[in-house]
Amino acid sequence: MDSARADILAAESHLQAHGWVSRRSEAFRHLPPPALAQWLEGASPDAHCGAPVLSGTGWTLNPVGNAPATGVHARWLDALEPAQRAELFADLPAPGEGDAAPFAWAHRALCRQGLRVRVSAVPGKSANEQAPVWLHLRHQPRAAVEAPLLVLELHEGVRCVLIETHEREPAQCDVGLAQNLHAHVRLARGARLQHLRVVAPGERDRIAHFVHATLAQDAHYAQALAATGSSYHLQRTQVQLQGAGAQARSAGLLLTGAHTLDQQVFSRLDAARTRSQVEVLALGNASARTVANAYTRIGAGSDDASVHQRLSGIALDGEPRMVLRPHLEILHDQVQAVHGATWGRLPEDALFYARQRGLDDTAARALIIEGMARALLERCLDGSDGPDVLTPWLDGGWLTQTIAGHLTLAAQEPTHG
Repeated sequence: MDSARADILAAESHLQAHGWVSRRSEAFRHLPPPALAQWLEGASPDAHCGAPVLSGTGWTLNPVGNAPATGVHARWLDALEPAQRAELFADLPAPGEGDAAPFAWAHRALCRQGLRVRVSAVPGKSANEQAPVWLHLRHQPRAAVEAPLLVLELHEGVRCVLIETHEREPAQCDVGLAQNLHAHVRLARGARLQHLRVVAPGERDRIAHFVHATLAQDAHYAQALAATGSSYHLQRTQVQLQGAGAQARSAGLLLTGAHTLDQQVFSRLDAARTRSQVEVLALGNASARTVANAYTRIGAGSDDASVHQRLSGIALDGEPRMVLRPHLEILHDQVQAVHGATWGRLPEDALFYARQRGLDDTAARALIIEGMARALLERCLDGSDGPDVLTPWLDGGWLTQTIAGHLTLAAQEPTHG
């Protein structure tokens, strides 16, 4: 038996011995994930449908316009070939035994392909002289049940802008996708990454995305997530600030619609002068279920660490279920920490003033919501770590169209109570 097959069987054996995510798990008790079988086998297509379920290309990596992409080295690897699997999973942490470990073990059991990207600095230039590297990383599903892997490494002093989009072509057999995706982001000393993630699954899809980020000294990581709801949708980010002066910002725009969306951001500050900022804006309709969970741990010795958590939810109509959970664990005295959670409806005074300008109710709501969404994303990707990444994407109209769709859905759904 080759080593790749042995690794897959070992992961399957671990799952059989230890079971799936517990219903008592604190991180998942508000939105429990579907059973393990759905992440390994999925649903069978209609026997009368002879068309392929999906025909995506997996990961594709492209430069953005005329922006430089020097120093980029990418390798697409086959997880079923022993040597390539060893290279793909090299120096990645073992799945472990934490509350989300079953997802990691299921990923090891199912992963069939992955992409490793390394961005090196231009020799002979200082960190301030390095031109930002722009990349567009696009993923299209290749199978109805899959476990893609991404490893992104930024060398010392590199500045990078990454736009990561997840596109879903409608399946001809009308089968929901089950996708357990893991991404590992590693920033060396002084590296800076602006990371825009856009994830819009189909209504019947079951999505679980895990981003694991580690930051060395003076590294800066900013992740802005724009995501829509589905049958089950989990976005979980774990950030470890290991070096002094490291900074991480996270913004989550959760456009749940009438479906489900669970965002979890776990941050560990383990060095002096580290900073963490987490903001969430959740928008839901009458039958939506949304969870925003921000957990930050400030370790011993983290002198002058700073933490800010702000979670907000807005009900577009009816009474959607929204769970907003800021959480701080502080093991050091010399720190600054602020957290809070609020939810409600759109402010009536803002709607009033918008109507006074001649806008109808739908246009007024769309204007206010888009303004709030833009402000949230701009606070995260503010250009301080590189060029403006948001304006080109916002000008493409995705945000405007998605908000309009949510407001149309809100107008169509009956309210009860």
